[in-house]
Amino acid sequence: MRARGIPHPSSLIPHPSVPRLRVNITWGSLTNMKTNQLQSVLVVSTGLSVFLTLAMIPRDEPVTLPKAFLDGTGTGWRALGGDDFVNVNCDESTWTWNEGLVYCTGSPVGVTRSKKPYTNFELVVRWRHLRSAGNSGVFLWASESSLNALKRDALPEGIEVQVLDHGYAELYEEKTGKKPDWFTTHGDVFPTGNAKMKPFAPTSPDGRRSFPSKNLSKGVQEWNHYYIRAINGEVRLWVNGEEVSGGSGCEPRTGYLCLESEGSPVEFRQLRIRELP
Repeated sequence: MRARGIPHPSSLIPHPSVPRLRVNITWGSLTNMKTNQLQSVLVVSTGLSVFLTLAMIPRDEPVTLPKAFLDGTGTGWRALGGDDFVNVNCDESTWTWNEGLVYCTGSPVGVTRSKKPYTNFELVVRWRHLRSAGNSGVFLWASESSLNALKRDALPEGIEVQVLDHGYAELYEEKTGKKPDWFTTHGDVFPTGNAKMKPFAPTSPDGRRSFPSKNLSKGVQEWNHYYIRAINGEVRLWVNGEEVSGGSGCEPRTGYLCLESEGSPVEFRQLRIRELP
């Protein structure tokens, strides 16, 4: 399979409108040139090379920009494991931690939270749903008061970065006969409960959710990559290497990280964090 953005060898033929130029420069002629003459030749040759290279790029293939796949390694980054989390309102069997892999049964609805609160940080997590129409999420800045009062089959207040399978939208349309307009399956970010956030555009019709600017999430059984940056009450989400959604003016802007269980099996891995000033 050819990598996206890399033209097929057969397409690397100059466009008919590009003249075929030939530059004959011998070693002898170069050695006899003065410095300023030699510089001019090199500049012209380099410019010609760049021009011909650009001319050989197919016009119908857009340039693909590099993606920001942060792996959560380097100075200040550390892994998060089972010892960093505590069950809140799920069964003890809901969450299983095994050598960097987190398995969630999806039952009951609830969360496991970090043992310590965080304020400014970067977070990397990979996730995949094991069943079509799966629903889950990563909570940022979940308030201590809502977690302490949380009952079974309930979720805390905070900022949710949604983890939703495409089958959820398909099931919604099948049941209602309408296409969903109040959620997407590509990385919505929104406040829950009494939490507040000013979402980045585009937004849901009620103006509460930040919808992703691109549809980049992969489907059931495929691993997705989230990079989340939460600083001074602002959240930004990158899905599979590209920034897509977020919001500012978040309240609360400090609190606990939570992983969500909501009705379907899901796995997380490579959960890593870097705290910031």
